[in-house]
Amino acid sequence: MRLLIFILTSLLFFSCKNENSKYVDAQDIEKEVFVSTHLIPDTHFLGDEVCASCHKEQFKDWKGSHHDKAMDIAIDATVLGNFNNIMFKSQDITSRFFKKNGSFYVNTEGRDGEYYDYKIEYTFGVEPLQQYIVKFPDGHYQCLRTAWDTEKNKWFDLYPDFKVLHSEWLHWSRGGLNWNTMCADCHSTNVRKAYNLDKHSYNTKYALINVSCEACHGPGKSHIERVNTLGENYTFGGDIKMTFTTTPKALVDQCARCHVRREQFSEFYNFEGTFLDHYFPQLITKGIYYPDGQILDEVYVYGSFLQSKMYQNNVTCTNCHNAHSLKLKFQGNKLCAQCHDTKVYDAPSHHFHKVSTEASQCINCHMTGKFYMGNDYRRDHSFRIPRPDLSLKYGTPNACTQCHTDKDDEWAWENYKKTHGTPKQKHFSELLAPGITGDSHGFQKLLELSKDTIYPEIARASAVRAMSNYMDENAVNNMLAFLNDDSPIVRGATIDALNTVNSTDYARYVMPLLKDEKRTVRVKAFMAIAGLNEMQIPKAYKDVYKKVNKEFETHLEVTSDFTGGLAKKALYFVKKGDDLNAIKWYEKALEIDNMDNMIRTNLASLYYKNNDFTKAEAAFKTIITQEPEFAQTYYSYGLLLAEQNRVEEAIKQMNLAIKYMPQNIRFYYNLSLLYDKVNKLKQAEQVATKGLKLDANNESLLYVLAYIYQKQGDVGKAKNSAMKLVQLYPNNKQYQRFYKQLSTQ
Repeated sequence: MRLLIFILTSLLFFSCKNENSKYVDAQDIEKEVFVSTHLIPDTHFLGDEVCASCHKEQFKDWKGSHHDKAMDIAIDATVLGNFNNIMFKSQDITSRFFKKNGSFYVNTEGRDGEYYDYKIEYTFGVEPLQQYIVKFPDGHYQCLRTAWDTEKNKWFDLYPDFKVLHSEWLHWSRGGLNWNTMCADCHSTNVRKAYNLDKHSYNTKYALINVSCEACHGPGKSHIERVNTLGENYTFGGDIKMTFTTTPKALVDQCARCHVRREQFSEFYNFEGTFLDHYFPQLITKGIYYPDGQILDEVYVYGSFLQSKMYQNNVTCTNCHNAHSLKLKFQGNKLCAQCHDTKVYDAPSHHFHKVSTEASQCINCHMTGKFYMGNDYRRDHSFRIPRPDLSLKYGTPNACTQCHTDKDDEWAWENYKKTHGTPKQKHFSELLAPGITGDSHGFQKLLELSKDTIYPEIARASAVRAMSNYMDENAVNNMLAFLNDDSPIVRGATIDALNTVNSTDYARYVMPLLKDEKRTVRVKAFMAIAGLNEMQIPKAYKDVYKKVNKEFETHLEVTSDFTGGLAKKALYFVKKGDDLNAIKWYEKALEIDNMDNMIRTNLASLYYKNNDFTKAEAAFKTIITQEPEFAQTYYSYGLLLAEQNRVEEAIKQMNLAIKYMPQNIRFYYNLSLLYDKVNKLKQAEQVATKGLKLDANNESLLYVLAYIYQKQGDVGKAKNSAMKLVQLYPNNKQYQRFYKQLSTQ
């Protein structure tokens, strides 16, 4: 059975590439690491009232804003929900909201499935919903699943159609709604998570409870000292962040850390370096975004805004939003008219709708959105032109049919062509969507997108990452050039893609990125060469290797309360050849989320590799119970059974794999071989033929079909299949010999 985890093992010799400005020497990295791990004392954050003494207008705008109300102590003045002994029932769980001794409480289901009274410690947010936070004895602060709708003035379930058991990670009392790790970093100022892995407990601290002035502008201590010392001679000297001198893209970078779905790399944020020294953004991938880059799951704003022409042309957050109140600077199309000619764009000749109607609003065609958390409508910030033609090809949404719900995409596309013609410029999504959806010609389109720097860097990075769907020697050789790309997001994505290759041939290309200027790229590079031991590291990299190792350990530690973080630690040990430690950390990850079956699949593979067949089979059966339509599990389980010579059972599992994923060619190949193994040649032939209907030139299926025809004595059909192989692969001597052998029969 093939191990489902890809392992990068040792490489003895390396070739170095030319150094350039993207790489720094070991001394610089030592300095950077020291700065990046420096904790800012809470005493350096002076509080909003100190700021208000000089910045009255800004403070007035900020007061009462979403940042101000990001989190607060639960008292009469801050709690908006009805706690007058109100009962609320959803998914068979009845919660009662009440007051006792001047405090706010909820009686609801706890971690063990029993009901308890929980005191509300904090409010979370202000509109369109307010959540409430409960404290557990182990330092876990948990956000209730039931929230208060501040517009309709009623309690509601954040996920009304999704039943969650008390034992699952998504239960309100567990990881999915844990404040310490899912919320705190962006809702308070100077947060230190302080997670204890052994005890699965937190000692989280912050300087200020909400998103204060200093959450964005940095600690005020040195700023106040300079103001007091210099008086009227004061000028900006780096003592505060996000000023009028901050460039547009730098401002987006600084706002991004709290307006993005991302992975964390530093222990805490300390205003040093850039976004990519602390976090790496979620790229455009299946299930998170639509294949064309539109928002699907909860990704916030940064990932979509980076796709936009606005960002490419130095439009920044504060061009549309008041930096302190967070409100839009103008209402209606006047906001867009700051840059766009109203005579051209705010006219029926452009939008083909009645003037001053909802349909004529720019944002309703170019900033569609989705509801998250039940009632929170968030707009897509990629500012795209509606593309019904892509909807027809890839099932992506478009503004036309989202509004005209009684019409279909065919109608939308025909009307689009009548009013606007066909799109005159190629959008990156035309190249990205085929690769993400697995189109047979997707790789070449991904390569075109990745190479062309006219497209947004997040789109190019997503294209490189999606190339891992087409991994072969040609694909990998094309990808290597992107390790030297000017964009650090592209470099990081390339490492992630190469990290899925079970080969040691590429480590020498990754090695120089240990000296990359961005910490996230360095850490990814370290993970990619984790199969090497220190003796195999060239002398020129030994010092930097040790320093990046510390950054990597910090990354593992700060993500150790996520299943993904523990899974990465397990994969690190797999690369090291330490399967027992890998098994330990995969098992630890499942203690946090027993429903994470990607992790369980990897664990089952390790069990099997280490001859623990009983645990491997039990793991596969658990996955099938929890996700009965997940085809890959039946395939993997079938391979396990086959190697134990339980062929009839393996055939049953492989048939189920095809049932739930009929387009996967590999399933047909393996099932055909299994039928052959028990001498059911006619079934083997039928399965191989069926697979070839999906891919007429599939090398593996052509070969197995020729072999089966030969075994059945049908030499003519066997020769036809073998001849096709020779024609498709004229340099393959094995196929030539096979054809000659058949020709003599």
